[in-house]
Amino acid sequence: MGIFKKDTTNAKNNDKDVTDYQNDTFKSCKEMNMLSKSFKSCKEDSFVIGSMMSSVMGSGDKEEMSILEPDHHHDGVPGEERGAWSNQVEFFLSCMAYAVGIGNVWRFPYKCYKNGGGVFLIPYLTMLALAALPMFYMELVLGQFSQLGPNKVFGKLAPAFRGLGYGMLCVTMWVALYYNVIIAWAFFYTFASLTSSLAWAECSNWFNSPDCYLPELAMGCDQNTTLWNNTCTPISLYCQARGVEDALNSTHCSEAIAVESLHDRKSPAEEYFKGYMLLMDEDTTLDNLGCMNWRLAGCLLLSWIVVGACLVKGVKSAGKVVWFTALFPYFVLVLLLVRGATLPGAVEGVKYFLYPDWEKLLSIHVWADAATQIFYSLGPAFGGLITLSSYNKRDNNCQRDAILIALINSGTSIFAGFVIFSILGFMAQELNVPVSEVVEGGIGLAFVVYPTAVTKLPVSPLWSFLFFTMLLTLGLDSQFTMVETLITALYDEKPSLRKHNCLVVGGVCLVGLVFGLPMCLQGGFYIFVLLDEYSGSWSLLVLAVVEVVLVGWVYGTERLCMDIYHMGIRANRYLSYYWVLTWKISTPLLLSCVLVATLLDYHPAKEGDYVFPAWANGVGWGVALSSLLAVLPLSGLEVWRALLSGLPLSSLVTPCRFHRDTVTNMAITSSNNNLVEAGYGEEEKKNEIE
Repeated sequence: MGIFKKDTTNAKNNDKDVTDYQNDTFKSCKEMNMLSKSFKSCKEDSFVIGSMMSSVMGSGDKEEMSILEPDHHHDGVPGEERGAWSNQVEFFLSCMAYAVGIGNVWRFPYKCYKNGGGVFLIPYLTMLALAALPMFYMELVLGQFSQLGPNKVFGKLAPAFRGLGYGMLCVTMWVALYYNVIIAWAFFYTFASLTSSLAWAECSNWFNSPDCYLPELAMGCDQNTTLWNNTCTPISLYCQARGVEDALNSTHCSEAIAVESLHDRKSPAEEYFKGYMLLMDEDTTLDNLGCMNWRLAGCLLLSWIVVGACLVKGVKSAGKVVWFTALFPYFVLVLLLVRGATLPGAVEGVKYFLYPDWEKLLSIHVWADAATQIFYSLGPAFGGLITLSSYNKRDNNCQRDAILIALINSGTSIFAGFVIFSILGFMAQELNVPVSEVVEGGIGLAFVVYPTAVTKLPVSPLWSFLFFTMLLTLGLDSQFTMVETLITALYDEKPSLRKHNCLVVGGVCLVGLVFGLPMCLQGGFYIFVLLDEYSGSWSLLVLAVVEVVLVGWVYGTERLCMDIYHMGIRANRYLSYYWVLTWKISTPLLLSCVLVATLLDYHPAKEGDYVFPAWANGVGWGVALSSLLAVLPLSGLEVWRALLSGLPLSSLVTPCRFHRDTVTNMAITSSNNNLVEAGYGEEEKKNEIE
């Protein structure tokens, strides 16, 4: 309420200025650059401005001011603060850190290489402009204007869509469970790098199998031997070990069996990842999950402790942490690029990364990959962006933030591609193989290929430590937002929980730890792959399409544009047309196309040569459907209430007028404060000059 007292005092002393501003406010409706329909709501909502002005002028009627009270007063918790960012830089860094995640390092470079090199940037940037960026900005607006989490905001836009946010929370819950396992792996590798020699640099460890293969050792074998069991083994003995009685010659065990066909070679880094860190055996499957891996469970516990400690005071504490976690990865990437650029073979690696294959532009899969990559990278439809922006001041320029963060995110992906492929080019030259033979995406790139590459560098433990610390901070940034989204949802459901924040944060982290422990079993990696495959795939796209249709067509871009205007955010005519057209047409259309392509490209989950059993894929479908089923109860409840009360069905797609008027008043008041303060500042400067 402090801001209203300040406005009242200022307004009493500046009646003329306020009256002038009121007139200017009405005039600005004609000057604002929106579609023609947007102007109608200026007249329809003009009473809102009058209501705001009566409060600013210091009306003594407290009932008139009650509409300006935050929503939590109506929840029976008077005076309970929802919380806010300490400053807008912390919000910007948090959003940037949420968008720039592990996928920028381990997924984009591989996708770019696989889909035509530099040509991939054309569909990638096109999808950014026509779908991902508009949705990113739209969610920042929704959160900042309403100052509600995803579980509350959509019911205010249209009661029939009240359950949409709960579907998003369900997706976020599943992803947060397995995402923290990746952070646990990063912790494990970070600790393993604190040594004089890396354990995955050689094949002489207890966890290495006879199939462990080092190309540099194989170069020392003659034509009658092959590298097996960490030594040059005669072909005849090798054939016998593989179940063939004798060797026909140096290339064949028999006329039908070539020596090369018997190889099942694995790098030391791959065996370290699966055999040492994950403790997987050859017979480990989803039907035989094995025992608990207590070392990994300890790393998972540490991951949740770090997340809980950083979120214990909400955005206040998380905002301080992101000063390090958001910026440190760029420091490491610059160091890795400088080091990689000085290595032999780096130029060849970068050529593979950027070499354009123009025919790929005609492939629908390339465009689908581009849309999927940028969509999942920026992270809309998870509810995280709405949560982060809900702690903003309503006069924050989230339009500027959205554009800058989207550009930084894409720039980071491209920059990471140079870093990764400069090192892979060096690795390929060291092994005397083409770059294409050492390229791998996803988890394999982060925990197998790159660890192998750093073993070829001088002072390899240092580079390994820096790389995995970078992965750790990238992962924690995204995890902070996902867990904060779940916590904010609890607070918005029951605001009285805010005074028990330590218990709430600790409880959420404890539940996450308990449900994440199955992924620390010997076969837990397969559970991880199952969740990764199903939890945030097509079901998230369904929620995204519903969200953008809700905002663009049901709530309407006219109302959304007015909400933006009331927050004091301005855009020129062309930019306003761009936002409206993308919200109404290109974004829902492109996301629908990606959804259809994803469903058509469906294949049962598998990991390597292991194809998941039918029951496991059934569980995966259950996980995916759970996010959609979570939408139904509350949306169905609203429909039932409307039918019981005899209200017309149109009321189910009509925004909550009381909520919109309340937040509109608060947005305008916040915008006015800035104008008044700016005016006083200019007046003071003039007085000083005179």
